[in-house]
Amino acid sequence: MLTKIYRIKGSFVMGSETQVFTKEFKAINEEDIYEKLYSIFGSKHRIKRSQIKVDSIEEISEDEVEDPVVKAIL
Repeated sequence: MLTKIYRIKGSFVMGSETQVFTKEFKAINEEDIYEKLYSIFGSKHRIKRSQIKVDSIEEISEDEVEDPVVKAIL
């Protein structure tokens, strides 16, 4: 299976504040991105799926990757 790199932009509610985020993940398809995102935010910030709003998901090339962890994987 061919994996792709995606950049996800959105926000999540933490307490009374809204936090904006940009994440990059390597995945097979967009459905995997949602599961990965919900899993990471749920375990790290203890927030529910309903508190996470995804504004955009775009496929990016290896040259556009900014996240050092994703760069190391490539």
